[in-house]
Amino acid sequence: MSTKGLSLFDKRRRRNRTALRARSGGRPRLSVHRSGKHIYAQVIDDAAGKTVASASTLDKSVKGKAGSNVAAAQEVGKRVAEAAKAAGVTQVVFDRGGFLYHGRVKALADAARESGLEF
Repeated sequence: MSTKGLSLFDKRRRRNRTALRARSGGRPRLSVHRSGKHIYAQVIDDAAGKTVASASTLDKSVKGKAGSNVAAAQEVGKRVAEAAKAAGVTQVVFDRGGFLYHGRVKALADAARESGLEF
């Protein structure tokens, strides 16, 4: 497939997802998306094509407390890990998309690890 016309972000996202598929071993992936105002996380079972668990700063319990900062990302990471464990998922692969592993993305990943997800 041609990468002509794709932004550097989209190329990095495609490269990262391809590498994840190669070494995932059938584990679900913890996908992260961040925007200027919010951060979102999903645990996705690619084999079944289903979202197992999700959390974001748009959730009612988080929405009033924090916006788009490291503290909010930590809260989302903790909540997505709890939801994944409740659904019976303990091992995932981390899909940062095209985002660099730094700041809010790193804070979400660290909080999810501390809450019991293994990756």
